[in-house]
Amino acid sequence: MGQACGHALLCRSQPPSSEIRGQQVFLRPEESSALTRRQSTTLSDQLQDALLRLAAVVDAGSLRVALRDSVRELLPSTECVCVYMPEGYSRLLSEDPPHELPHEGKIRSVVDQLRRCQCVGLPASELPEKYRICLAAPLPAHRRAVVIPLLNQERDTAIAVLLVGCNPLSDHDELHLNVLEKHASVACSRVQALQTSYQRPPLSPSPIQSHNALLHLQVSDQDYCKLDRNILQLCGELFDLDAASLQLKVINYLQEQTHSQCCCLLLVSEDNHQLFCQVVGDKVLEEEISFPLMFGRFGQVVEKKKSITLQDISAEERRQLSSMLGCEISSMLCVPVASRATGQVVALACAFNKRAGQRHTEADEHAIQHCFCYTSTVLTSTLAFQKEQKLKVECQALLQVAKNLFTHLDDVSVLLQEIIVEARNLSDAEICSVFLLDRVSHELVAKVFDGGVVSDEEKEFRIPADQGIAGHVATTGQTLNIKDAYSHPLFYRGVDDSTGFKTRNILCFPIKDENNEVIGVAELVNKMNGPWFNRFDEDLATAFSIYCGISIAHSLLYKRVHEAQFRSHLANEMMMYHMKVSEEEVTKLLVTGIEPVKEIHPCFAEFTYTPRSLPDDTTPLCILSMFEDMGFINTYKIDMNTLARFCLMVKKGYRDPPYHNWMHAFSVSHFCYLLYKNLGLSNYLEEIEILALFVSCMCHDLDHRGTNNSFQVASQSVLAALYSSEGSVMERHHFAQAIAILNTHGCNIFDKFNRKDYTRMLDLIRDVILATDLAHHLRIFKDLQKMADDGYNRKNRNHRSMLLCLLMTSCDLSDQTKGWKTTRKIAELIYKEFFSQGDLEKAMGNRPSEMMDREKAYIPELQISFMEHIAMPIYKLLSELLPGATELYERVAANREQWTKVSHKFTIRGLPSNNSLDFLDQEYELLQSQGAFGSDDHCLNGCLDDAEGGRGQ
Repeated sequence: MGQACGHALLCRSQPPSSEIRGQQVFLRPEESSALTRRQSTTLSDQLQDALLRLAAVVDAGSLRVALRDSVRELLPSTECVCVYMPEGYSRLLSEDPPHELPHEGKIRSVVDQLRRCQCVGLPASELPEKYRICLAAPLPAHRRAVVIPLLNQERDTAIAVLLVGCNPLSDHDELHLNVLEKHASVACSRVQALQTSYQRPPLSPSPIQSHNALLHLQVSDQDYCKLDRNILQLCGELFDLDAASLQLKVINYLQEQTHSQCCCLLLVSEDNHQLFCQVVGDKVLEEEISFPLMFGRFGQVVEKKKSITLQDISAEERRQLSSMLGCEISSMLCVPVASRATGQVVALACAFNKRAGQRHTEADEHAIQHCFCYTSTVLTSTLAFQKEQKLKVECQALLQVAKNLFTHLDDVSVLLQEIIVEARNLSDAEICSVFLLDRVSHELVAKVFDGGVVSDEEKEFRIPADQGIAGHVATTGQTLNIKDAYSHPLFYRGVDDSTGFKTRNILCFPIKDENNEVIGVAELVNKMNGPWFNRFDEDLATAFSIYCGISIAHSLLYKRVHEAQFRSHLANEMMMYHMKVSEEEVTKLLVTGIEPVKEIHPCFAEFTYTPRSLPDDTTPLCILSMFEDMGFINTYKIDMNTLARFCLMVKKGYRDPPYHNWMHAFSVSHFCYLLYKNLGLSNYLEEIEILALFVSCMCHDLDHRGTNNSFQVASQSVLAALYSSEGSVMERHHFAQAIAILNTHGCNIFDKFNRKDYTRMLDLIRDVILATDLAHHLRIFKDLQKMADDGYNRKNRNHRSMLLCLLMTSCDLSDQTKGWKTTRKIAELIYKEFFSQGDLEKAMGNRPSEMMDREKAYIPELQISFMEHIAMPIYKLLSELLPGATELYERVAANREQWTKVSHKFTIRGLPSNNSLDFLDQEYELLQSQGAFGSDDHCLNGCLDDAEGGRGQ
């Protein structure tokens, strides 16, 4: 971008080198498309696998492995991962190798801040010896140590810590780690909860002592000798891992001891809201029976821990029990069973119909309580194991669900249909509905139902996003479990009354994206295998909603990306249509044949010649003449029609800002030709490199908008969105436009190249165009100086690459090597462009830099600074490498001196009211008439104004 970029760099106050270094990223076109595919793969495969791996862990060991593998998968550059898990109140321990995180120090202080941090290394004294090589400070410039605390959101503390050695994190890595941390925290909390539930209770008194204390009875040990023998025999048989089989044995024992026709265990759910029964008498039920805890008097048994008999329940409750058991009840004894670990009631042991028509006695109650003093621990442990088995099955089901969901990302409607089916199957619900949140209309939209997809938009079901049960969940982001729909104030029963459907219970839960924003709501209606949805269903819904949120968000993103691609393709087609070169234009350009350069102007091949003096419509033919004179057409067998069409397309690809237009590109290309003719570039570079340099000069500012890189980023333009993460926004856009032209039918001047040369040519053009960002030039300036000091080696590929960059920069600034009138005119054009950008920045509410501000810019001072710090060092270095370039340095120095001499006449800020610096030429002509400057009028045409017949700008 030449002088514009140079001025922008000069106006910074000594920028840190990291600021420039961070922009040095170059991607080939195939690498760019590979990156897009790789990001898409990461979102749909790698991140998915990592989250699924975390969702499946149930113990600390597998959690450590899952965390380590997930980080390595998401950050391929990872060298090591050290996982610290909690032990006790404040200890954090790793197992491989065994090591405790110090309670004080840099790592602990970072952990206490509860946020991720990357640095250039950690204190070696705080690290295990195994990981010091990849984590201890100081690390190499391309490596970083990252401290990742995983948080317990409820307590706002770290429940695990990851130390990762990897490359510096990109924005893409940060995004993935944000998602991973949320799910890893949930997994850590789950494993911690499971570990707590399995902790062994403290030593307690003997079973008989506990039994006696519970009953407050004075019972001697001898009275239980027979019971002890029987219970020991029963305990010897309780080896089953299946809770139903274990209950069957205990129930048979109770039937024998109490002489009852039938016994059963009513298990209390974890949330203390339900009772459920799996075994009745000698039968294991195909589907467990469940009913509310407050059914009859059973709730009081759980609450007060006191037994009841048949006389304590009503006739209606008796009838319901008879229906449930399938037999008439004549007597009943219900005894609470308490956990020895917590003292909470975990089950109700019920005996029905004592033989011989008798009633149950206190001895029967003693026998039941005695039994469970020995067996309750085995029972609760087996139930917990069974729950874990069920959880494992559900996790596997969730994994399968996730895989099913992630295979339908290309169609939101099909994905929502899949979500409905999976949610209904997981929860055993009768009906499921899914609503998406329309933030524009603030409505919940249902387009997919159990019956299928509604294609007609008029039949979409829409409700306000703040009304009803679904609206409440969408607004609060909290799950709502309604056990009795008709008694809930938010439920509208009008639909049931009109359809005849009966809604018994509802589980409604939010679907959130990766940013924890609600994007939809799922509503499950009528639990099929229970009275209502329980706590397990809520947990399952929460886990399920995570996969739903990710899949829906990615599906919508996938849709937007496709739409953006279509829009981009359409816009590109439209742009190419307007840039299209007709056959008539190509024929007209070639009809007179290629004109020898001597016939264009006798001094056309001399450094003193100013190409801006040529009329605009003759410049494409001059480009062809330079191609011919440098031998490229014959050497690379370039088709003339293709070359002509390419030149005309490139010319049309330039907009018309004051400076960065086609005439600038033509001047830069002409200077490249001058370097070839006058400095013998063939002795320093390969022919293919010289061709790449010349084509890059033609294309280096394609589609320039008259604003610089900083403006693109500050205005958050489309170009910044595409390229800001890689740096050199405009330069990458110029290269992309050049590739677009080469890919246009009939414009590929390299179509005769073999695959190897074609790939190398595109790489060279990319590198050379990116070198026009003066930030890049300043990064490599020390290397260029060292190359000049050590001596240039043509066989050294790195030397040739650096020389190409230097030549491109010197071509870009070549207007400064011409006569004073050209330099002055160029300054006028540049500052017109600068001040236009400054006006835009002010309109945005930003403060432009001094050189962009027409009210503050003092042009002579800015020009002198630019020439002293940017232009003169470039041409000085060029003269050291190529001795024939000395005159170029001398001309730049002379122009710098002239700016100093005329500065006293410049008494204003910005440009004069007529936007012209012509008044400075009077001083120059006066000094020239006095012999202050040598005459070069015989070759110097200057920049002709429009009135003089030339384009001039």
